[in-house]
Amino acid sequence: MNRLKHLWSELRASFWFLPSLIVAFSTVMAVALIEVDSSGRRDWMAHWPRLFGAGAAGARGMLATIAGSMMTVVGVTFSMTLMTLALASSQYTSRILRNFMGDRVTQVVLGIFAGIFTYCLIVLRTIRGGDEGGFVPSLSVAFSVVLAIGGIGTLIFFIHHIASSIQASSIVASVTKETLVAVDRLFPEKLGREPMDDEGNPSLLPSPKRNWQAVMAGRNGYLQSVDNAALLRLAREHRTIVRMERGIGEFVVQNTPLASLVLENPPDQEIIAALRGAYNIDRHRTVHQDCAFGIRQLVDMALRALSPGINDTTTAVMCVDYLTAILARLASREIPSSRRYEDGELRVISVGQTFAGLVAEAFDEIRGSAEGNVAILLRMLGALQTIASLTGSPSRWRVLREQVEWIAEVAVRTIKSPHDRTQYENRLAQARKAVETIPPSTHACPAKP
Repeated sequence: MNRLKHLWSELRASFWFLPSLIVAFSTVMAVALIEVDSSGRRDWMAHWPRLFGAGAAGARGMLATIAGSMMTVVGVTFSMTLMTLALASSQYTSRILRNFMGDRVTQVVLGIFAGIFTYCLIVLRTIRGGDEGGFVPSLSVAFSVVLAIGGIGTLIFFIHHIASSIQASSIVASVTKETLVAVDRLFPEKLGREPMDDEGNPSLLPSPKRNWQAVMAGRNGYLQSVDNAALLRLAREHRTIVRMERGIGEFVVQNTPLASLVLENPPDQEIIAALRGAYNIDRHRTVHQDCAFGIRQLVDMALRALSPGINDTTTAVMCVDYLTAILARLASREIPSSRRYEDGELRVISVGQTFAGLVAEAFDEIRGSAEGNVAILLRMLGALQTIASLTGSPSRWRVLREQVEWIAEVAVRTIKSPHDRTQYENRLAQARKAVETIPPSTHACPAKP
């Protein structure tokens, strides 16, 4: 099931799958209209001679013109798409290219143009002159004109779409939307709670010594997703414990430990195959089970914007704003424990994401590149203040408090202007108050870090 989901995700993100479906539909539609034309029930067309009265030569010429122009438009569309990919990669980050490749509008537009070309070829093949039997599929030829007019409108819409999609605001919003979907899927609002210690962490009993047997990775690549149900089923069937050695988003090296199991003897080939089958390893990261990768994309865009060669503070501020939106969604969510139990028995020990790790992923590198940039430092303090207002966890306030103090350290070293320092100190006081005061509405059980 995990591999089927991965295959479906790859197909949806490809440039050829959806266009191929549209071309197949165009082929079926052409054949169906030709059958209608050849059925002999065309008396009603005689009442519209100017629409359906084209001869064989005229029909051939018109279909050839439409087909040729559609192939030209396909070439232009591909050129515009590739130009957009190159521009986005150089201006922002290469990690957002999959977002453009998975764009449904681009895929549908390419499919429409290729479909019109295929439709015209099929209809053109069936036209016969007087000495060849005399058959002109008038309805099919007339419909090709409708398709051509629709193709012109599609081209105009595509040009508008490309111009809009390369704007920084559109790219950042698209990455954020995909990441928020992953957050909602991975961290539902309501999850069962485990016993907490005084720090807000799951209380874990000391693990007895066990005989761990490692299963090696079969290939190099990034760990994109894990079928947790398959791991749990494997642990239940063999009455063992599965411990993940690599987390989602990490790079896995072939012949290094992928996971370990509690077994008396080394695992057999059946267990190795079942465990490897629960992991999906490929050459790139995806957001599906890795919301940290969505954060990573926004951070990369902010770092590129803050680089001396670009120096685009506005884009960096926008990235910080959308990072705030992602972390604000996470602030009130429970992050599941790394330990999975079934009927009171420990079955799986996973390597999961933590709130502290995601906050560090979002702000650490931007903070290091924002030395002396008052706008970014103020925005980050405001972001931490917003996130703190949405969580009731003391451990998460501690994480946010550390971020505030690290920003303060950078500001003390790099902000020279008295006016800028006054602005910064006012915002710093507000941020410190937010991470040190427990809001009245958040006295419920603390969320997991």
